[in-house]
Amino acid sequence: MIPGFVEAEVATLVRAVAGEVPDRDAVLDRFARARWSGIAEPGDADAGRLIATVGAAAAIDLLTEGAAAMSAAAGGSFRDAVARWQPRLAVVDPLLHLRQAARFGARLLVPGDDEWPAGLDDLGVHAPSALWVRGDPGMLTRLERSVAVVGARAATGYGEHVTIELSAGLVDRGFAVVSGAAFGIDGAAHRAALASGGATVAFLAGGVDRFYPTAHETLLERIVRLGAVVSEVPLGTAPTRWRFLQRNRLIAAASRATVVVEAGWRSGSLNTAGHAAQLGRPLGAVPGPVTSSASSGCHRLIREYDAVCVTTAAEAAELVDPEAATARAPGRDEPSAERTRVLDALTRTGRDVTRIAAIAGLSVDATRAELGMLELDGLATTGPTGWRRVAESRSRG
Repeated sequence: MIPGFVEAEVATLVRAVAGEVPDRDAVLDRFARARWSGIAEPGDADAGRLIATVGAAAAIDLLTEGAAAMSAAAGGSFRDAVARWQPRLAVVDPLLHLRQAARFGARLLVPGDDEWPAGLDDLGVHAPSALWVRGDPGMLTRLERSVAVVGARAATGYGEHVTIELSAGLVDRGFAVVSGAAFGIDGAAHRAALASGGATVAFLAGGVDRFYPTAHETLLERIVRLGAVVSEVPLGTAPTRWRFLQRNRLIAAASRATVVVEAGWRSGSLNTAGHAAQLGRPLGAVPGPVTSSASSGCHRLIREYDAVCVTTAAEAAELVDPEAATARAPGRDEPSAERTRVLDALTRTGRDVTRIAAIAGLSVDATRAELGMLELDGLATTGPTGWRRVAESRSRG
């Protein structure tokens, strides 16, 4: 019996979104975990501790009985936690969440499923009770070889260019690219991975039926078709500031390493970096111009948090697998047409960006991005006379 629900209806809905479920206990566990995903806020340690102690289904039963029964069974005081959870217990409709998931073709994953990202288990009591996935759940098995590429929403042309190079290069080396589908760096990371025919996974702060930002609906629909979109909250749940911050822990935990491409001094991307550091995951940061506030957070990570300075896809891959740094797909060593044209427009005496853009036949933003990459590679530098080419022998030294 499931108090308040028809067990046959529950079983039918659970199997519609969870695939083959071996027995009644597995149905009850999945149903309970689906309920907890709508009752407790993401990262709720009390919920995680209770579920780990007595199981998800028994934890729901204890919640209906109140704080005294829960404290007796779990060995602790849950008075405040029960006060948080009981209002939602009365109003959250898990059957509606399951129906909505079936309608959108979403999959419900729980710990122990083959597709469950093993890295999430490192979160301990802060791990999600379940995941809701649109797209290919099998894509989550690719996270064992993945890098999170994150950064500022208000990205510069330089930041987006570096992101595209990193994501494409990681895909070439067999890595999945993980991010949060936000504007700026996140979106560029996903687009580059898709354009390169690689695997990409987007973690959302709201339900997987509520694409946010709405301007990225087309991008997220492509990720659903070719990758996976994941959330720990049920369909229909609105994204909130708290859920964005908690979503970041999933990005850091599910990936084998995190690279911050561009971030301001107080960027939300530093929150993801903090989770990665706490979990002992390798952390990288891309340097930018010292005068750019958009890169001040990255410089802070390198200076204060021992982040590895990352300037190429090879260096990003090396955070996870040193041998992957040299493994490149055929043709990737060839410079892009844009890079070649900007190099051709440079002189040894110096030119301003506008003049270089006119000679190269590129936009000013694209030219600035290429110049930034050339500077990182030691092939260009800037000074009083503008941007100029660096002698080849110097760049090799």
